[in-house]
Amino acid sequence: MSTASIQAKEYGTVVRERHSVRHYDPSVKISKEELTELLAEASLAPSSSNTQSWRFLVIDDEEAKRKLLPIANNQNQVVEAAATIAVLGDLDGYKEIGRINDIAVQAGYMPEDFAKQFTENSLRLYSSLPPEKLKSIVQIDGGLVSMQIMLGAKARGYDTVPMGGFNPEKLIEEFKIPANLVPVMLIAVGKAATPGRLTARLPIEDVTFWNGFGK
Repeated sequence: MSTASIQAKEYGTVVRERHSVRHYDPSVKISKEELTELLAEASLAPSSSNTQSWRFLVIDDEEAKRKLLPIANNQNQVVEAAATIAVLGDLDGYKEIGRINDIAVQAGYMPEDFAKQFTENSLRLYSSLPPEKLKSIVQIDGGLVSMQIMLGAKARGYDTVPMGGFNPEKLIEEFKIPANLVPVMLIAVGKAATPGRLTARLPIEDVTFWNGFGK
């Protein structure tokens, strides 16, 4: 893996320096190789039964960016940033569980008999779930991988902003996204032209409860 552009930072620094950036330097480009490495690292995120149901549509072509702009409610970061990553959840992603487990067997991560049983049980379970439950699962998994994208980008010296303000139906139509893929969020990635605005956080004591509520 190329590490030329990775800035070695401790997690505490990365997580504190990550802010949502809405104004980007349009002259900064990120190579396909580096974006691929970023996504590969982010894909180490956990997922339901290790189904890895996330899919990524990377939009870094200038014409494609212009198509995305009205879909993203004219948020200018989608044309200024080096790329925008559409994180998608695959409702059929669980069907890859056999291939995933075969890879795990070949790598020595699990015994073959266990992998076979795990695959059969998983396929039986996921195929019986109602559509709304499958959608919830892939959206949760999509959120997990999205956070890793943003932290991974910051560790590499880049900035990001997650966007839920877009038209998912228009995104699907314009970019010919298959029916089994559910848009989760858009993430702009690039170099900040102006720093992200600092935001306040509630005291952790106000949002954390121990061993139940009402004690």
